Amino acid sequence: MEYQGICHKMRTSVTAMADQPDHYAVGYRMVLGGLEVPVSQLVGQPIQLQWTGQIFCVGCGAKTNKSYSQGYCFRCFKTRAATDLCMMKPETCHFHLGTCREPDWGESVCFAPHYVYLANSSNLKVGITRHTQLPTRWLDQGAVQAVPVMQVASRFLSGVVETLFATDMADKTDWRALLRGDPQLLDMTRMRQQLIARYQDRLEQLAHAYPDALRFVDSPVQQFHYPVQRYPSKINAHSFDKTLSIGGTLQGIKGQYWLLDTGVLNIRKFTGYELILRHQAGAEMAQVAGLEAVTAVDAIAPDAVAVVPEAVEQVRDLLADV
Repeated sequence: MEYQGICHKMRTSVTAMADQPDHYAVGYRMVLGGLEVPVSQLVGQPIQLQWTGQIFCVGCGAKTNKSYSQGYCFRCFKTRAATDLCMMKPETCHFHLGTCREPDWGESVCFAPHYVYLANSSNLKVGITRHTQLPTRWLDQGAVQAVPVMQVASRFLSGVVETLFATDMADKTDWRALLRGDPQLLDMTRMRQQLIARYQDRLEQLAHAYPDALRFVDSPVQQFHYPVQRYPSKINAHSFDKTLSIGGTLQGIKGQYWLLDTGVLNIRKFTGYELILRHQAGAEMAQVAGLEAVTAVDAIAPDAVAVVPEAVEQVRDLLADV
């Protein structure tokens, strides 16, 4: 089968494991334009991605010769709030100075509640994310364990707390260690308690300076299981900037990485690249992918589907027989 479209980061889903409380199996969907291909089902099969040579900005849609900040053209990279330095270092927020690149965007994103969390991916790390992005953020980082520590009222405050905690631990994931295998499991609940106790005085000062803006979160540790059959013995990173076609047997997916028997590929790095995905799928995969394609068409162009309902129903009927 073949799919073509502009690449975006893979979408994730979790399914609770009935025999293990707070354990979840992770699923992935490859996003190519308006199509979503359930690639978790392709683990163990030969697969190929080909770059058409074209890149499109995920911000304005313009064709660009180079991608900046995971999918933007140079103009959007220099003008969008999402690509400003303060997104990487929230403690440097300059909204109060009236210099935010997109004040309305900043109001809706940066002043939404955020979580400060602990994750175990390549090692123990501290991180931050908007309240709507859990567990997505954890899955994008390939965390096998994760737990919230605090909820705060703004991205700025999340950056302040993260910087405080980062004096004792990493705030970044070692992607090479991530892809060598799962890390040793940790007592995350105990580590959360120790972290809060260690910085209690400073946290109380912040709570006094920003009343009702910080609260501790006492939720259980979540554990995630990724669709990986085999981890690579040697980390060889693929890149479309070096070759137009990348293929091999898909041995697993973790974080935003494909683990191929020929090397690893960071899908998110090539956001905005127009790609062609080819694979040989069984009947069940063909039916799922086909039905998702029909659903995608319905979402993108409902008027077109309304005009030709008979054709859509014929496609559904055909797929039901696959």
